[in-house]
Amino acid sequence: MIAGTGRAVVLLSGGLDSATVLAMATDEGLECHALSFDYGQRHSAELEAATEVASAAGVTDHRVATIDLRLFGGSALTDDIDVPTDRSVDEMGSGIPVTYVPARNTIFLSFGLAFAEVIGAGDIFIGVNSVDYSGYPDCRPDYVAAYERMANLATKAGVEGGQLRIRTPLIQLTKADIIRRGLELGVDYGLTVSCYDPDRAGACGVCDACTLRRRGFAEAGAHDPIAYRGGPTTG
Repeated sequence: MIAGTGRAVVLLSGGLDSATVLAMATDEGLECHALSFDYGQRHSAELEAATEVASAAGVTDHRVATIDLRLFGGSALTDDIDVPTDRSVDEMGSGIPVTYVPARNTIFLSFGLAFAEVIGAGDIFIGVNSVDYSGYPDCRPDYVAAYERMANLATKAGVEGGQLRIRTPLIQLTKADIIRRGLELGVDYGLTVSCYDPDRAGACGVCDACTLRRRGFAEAGAHDPIAYRGGPTTG
């Protein structure tokens, strides 16, 4: 597991950010192996989206790991807790939201680490972002750096002199910047799901994820191709 092997694991949720990260990794010429998670989230739409995004990107190895974080709950995404809606940007930027899933990125990265060891990948890509008011403690640069140090202490390849990299190309980008970059790379955002509470009629349009997505498309001056229950798309 040495950086520069040409193989990468991409954590793929089916959302806007991870679809962009997959496109960026592919654009580097890396052989991308996608990993998604059925973790007890309140809807399956994002897993269906991940399958479509991976297929559109030409990924031939897309795996879904099943882990049930409902066992612990503690989040609006895995427990009987209402998803917050109609929050202002100031409200989103204050404190850790109830949509935070305890230890989720640590768990996901650990699965990605095991996958990378097995296939000899030197890079794990994850679409975390610390700019657009997510408030999640496991999306911060210092967390990612600490995890990377731990990963290189805890693996056979690391002990034998290899070097694993946790790649976070979106971490300092705004949502508008992410969208612009994805459009440059040909990402079909119509395949993605960002909503915390979607149904067959579309995304809710009012949860934090929808609010940030709609704001991002508006600031990017681009059309958001998905359907919203709460009103027209932007652009």
